[in-house]
Amino acid sequence: MKLLKLVGHLLIIILLTVLTQIGGLIWIIALVLSYRLQWKIRYSFPTIYLLFNLGLIPLVAPYFGRVQLPIFNTMLKPQNYFYTLTFRNYVTPELKRSLNDAAKDLASLGIQIKYLDANFPFTDGFPLLPHLSHNDGKKVDIAFQYKATDGKPTNKKPSLLGYGHYTHLRNPTNNYCKSKGFWQYDITKYLNLKTREHLVFDKKQTKTLIQGLLHNTSNAKLFIEPHLKKELGLQNYAQIRFHGCQAVRHDDHIHLEIK
Repeated sequence: MKLLKLVGHLLIIILLTVLTQIGGLIWIIALVLSYRLQWKIRYSFPTIYLLFNLGLIPLVAPYFGRVQLPIFNTMLKPQNYFYTLTFRNYVTPELKRSLNDAAKDLASLGIQIKYLDANFPFTDGFPLLPHLSHNDGKKVDIAFQYKATDGKPTNKKPSLLGYGHYTHLRNPTNNYCKSKGFWQYDITKYLNLKTREHLVFDKKQTKTLIQGLLHNTSNAKLFIEPHLKKELGLQNYAQIRFHGCQAVRHDDHIHLEIK
C-alpha cells in the first residue's frame, strides 16, 4: 500500500508539473504540511495552491523576467480561467505592455482581447505543452472575433477554451500537412468544447484585432493560416507568417510573439 501511495503521489507530481509548472512543487509542500500538522491533503492542497496562484507567484515571477497578464481587466482578459489557474498566463513585461496598449486602442472599437495560452512564470525552455514554442515569455495565443446570428459583433466565443473551432472545415493547408505525415495538424479539434456554436467568425473585427496587435507590438510575428491572411486582406503585412506543418492549425486562434 505504501508503494502504491508513493507511485500515486509521483504521478500526481509529474502531471501537475507538466500542466502547471508549479503544481507539483505545491503538492509536495501540501504533503509535508499535511504530515507535520495533521492536515488533510484535500484541504491543504487547494488552499496552498490558491495562495501561490493569486499571491506568491505573481510577486516572484518578475524576478525571473515574467509578469502576469490581467485576469479581471475588461479590455484584456483570459478566454477561460483555466489559463490563470494553471499558471499559463505569464509573459515578458514588453509583451504585456504591447497587449495593454493594443487593448486600450481596440476597446474604443468594441473589441476585447481574450488571451489563451501564454507562458509559465519561470525558466526559459520549460515546455508549455502541447505548444512547441511557448517557453520564453514572448508568445501568446489570442482568440478570434465573432458575431451573433443577428450580425452584431460579440466578445463571446464558440469554444470554451478558445481552441478547436475552425473557421473553415475545408482547409487546404490542413490537407497538405496531413498528406505529408503531420498527423497532429488538426489535433486541436479535440479541444473544441463547444458552448456557443451559433456564433459566426467575424472577418472584419478579426482583421482590426490583428492590425491593432501588430501596430502596438514591436518586432512582432503573427501566425494564422495562409488562406486566412488572404481572406482578411492582410497580404501586405510581412509580420504575418505561416507557422509550418510541424505546428497545429491556426484558423481557430492567433499566435502572437515578439523577438
